Amino acid sequence: MHDFYSDTQTRPTRAMREAALDVPLGDERHDADPPTMELCARVADMLGMEAALFLPSGTMCNEIAIAVHTRPGDEVICTRDSHIIFAESGGPAALSGVMMHPLDCERGMMTPEQVLDAVRPRSAHAPRSRLLVAEQTANLAGGAVWPVEQLNAVAEAARGAGLATHLDGARILNAQVATGVPAADYAKGFDSAWIAFTKGLGCPVGAVLAGSRDFVDKAWLLKRRWGGAMRQTGVLTAMCLYALDHHVERLAEDHALARAIGARLADLPGIARVLPVETNIVIADLADRVPEARDLARRLRARDVTVTVVGRRRLRIVTHLDVGPADADALVAALAAEAVPA
Repeated sequence: MHDFYSDTQTRPTRAMREAALDVPLGDERHDADPPTMELCARVADMLGMEAALFLPSGTMCNEIAIAVHTRPGDEVICTRDSHIIFAESGGPAALSGVMMHPLDCERGMMTPEQVLDAVRPRSAHAPRSRLLVAEQTANLAGGAVWPVEQLNAVAEAARGAGLATHLDGARILNAQVATGVPAADYAKGFDSAWIAFTKGLGCPVGAVLAGSRDFVDKAWLLKRRWGGAMRQTGVLTAMCLYALDHHVERLAEDHALARAIGARLADLPGIARVLPVETNIVIADLADRVPEARDLARRLRARDVTVTVVGRRRLRIVTHLDVGPADADALVAALAAEAVPA
């Protein structure tokens, strides 16, 4: 299978698995698991934060952060295409009882003016504007990278208006590799941020959520309450440490492959538009008289190619360490054969 569904489809390499065989283990809840403590310290330093904790998933990072920063009835400002809206099963409402204030933004990036316009005046009749959430990179904008100046300005505007700030950093290391801007520079205006290990870094489980020591103490309470407390997590975090040492710089290979795919798709008659490709995500809009995206995805699967449907006439294609040029050839050939205007 030529799997471009997501970079979450990666599988740990043999060397990554071997890295977990001989590590010392202990109970992470008692700060007694050495690989987990090392990983949390490294990620906190990478993001310029005081402390961090290991969690099963990036979605859990977002949901815990929202719960720590808000109270039921509060409002969260984010972009309309934010992961917390389209891919977390209504978690903010179900788990934290908050409202969402989605903004329509250019390439998944809001401006300080949009943020300030969205903040509600204090009133007994309106929800309290409480939290700003930004996403680096912007997933459904084609992995677009926020310019650090704009991201910092948005965070500064939010904090100046009395909001807490949270950075969904699922692919923040893709941004770092693409631009050379350290992850800490992207996160410096935020009260909390996280890094995913199950996407381009290729680990089977895990993300690390960082913030102040007080924030992490509160996050630990929710981690345990929501069933995410674990024990000898070193069998997982050793693989994350391996990824930090061996899989970060290679993200540039994913970016190069995505750019090549985007350029080739733009030449197909069945593709109307390809969003600018900056990292490892290609968003392609289908031309008129081509089968709709869900039908086309089924046809591609019959040719052993998987992609994501992200709109009635829009596909998402994601590169990662388990696909290469031969897979890209199969993808382009399948789309050339199936995405044919009637």
